[in-house]
Amino acid sequence: MQKILFIGASGMLGKPVALELLRAGFHLTLLARDTEKVEKLFPNIPVIKGDVFDIGSLESAMKGHEMVYLNLSVAQTSRKSDLQPEREGIKNIIEASGKTGIKRIAYISSLIKNYEGMNGFRWWSFQIKQAAVEIIKRSGLNYSIFYPSTFMESLDQQMLQGSRLMLVGKSEAPMWFVAGKDYGRQVAWALKNAGNENQEYAIQGSEPFTWDQAAKVFCDNYKVPVKPIKAPLVPLKLAGIFSQRLNYVYHICEAMNKYPEKFESERAWNDLGKPTITLADYATSLKP
Repeated sequence: MQKILFIGASGMLGKPVALELLRAGFHLTLLARDTEKVEKLFPNIPVIKGDVFDIGSLESAMKGHEMVYLNLSVAQTSRKSDLQPEREGIKNIIEASGKTGIKRIAYISSLIKNYEGMNGFRWWSFQIKQAAVEIIKRSGLNYSIFYPSTFMESLDQQMLQGSRLMLVGKSEAPMWFVAGKDYGRQVAWALKNAGNENQEYAIQGSEPFTWDQAAKVFCDNYKVPVKPIKAPLVPLKLAGIFSQRLNYVYHICEAMNKYPEKFESERAWNDLGKPTITLADYATSLKP
């Protein structure tokens, strides 16, 4: 049984990925700063207190594990100058991995980070994500890096506010929405069959939608009435001058609206299985 230290389990994709790794036969240990919070989310999985900015706690947690799975992100309220899990944190993780016999790092990146540099778009958050990939590749460790499209979970966990589904700006390009459960299955299959090979996979669902199209499918299939509400992007940009969180929301919305995503998951589907959950299925399955 392979043992994985899972870092970032309390995020939006922590639960679906952790559950699929367990179903695939992996033994998980969860690293958390707030152990009480994570223990409530995962009552049947061991939780160890630690911090990606504390190498000592990382080394202690990694002992006895073969792999580390990273579900890290830039906090919406943080600034470029702040300590970042995907910058200083990843450097610490790699250093600790080299001291403790970790064989593989698995890391969730994103497709949308590739919008950096397109149409004059510049954002330090995407630059950190791009650099994180290169740091992992240069680490000397085996790696599995996943580049997912937009997750279906963002609709209900980030955009749904009561009876309103909040949209921002004009959605120009479709995205291949993927469910966290399908992504978790593909991650588990990749890690079970990785051997000594390095892996990189684009992760996309079976149906492309713009935000407007996705909102309609979601609202049509959600169990209680929901109405999409659209806000313009420009006022958000101005508000972002005074609010770091709104500045983050502006940048991520602009990128998601405009990134010209293409289908590039044929190899992932062949190697890891085709996603089976449609957006309609996902919305129907939710409990309001």
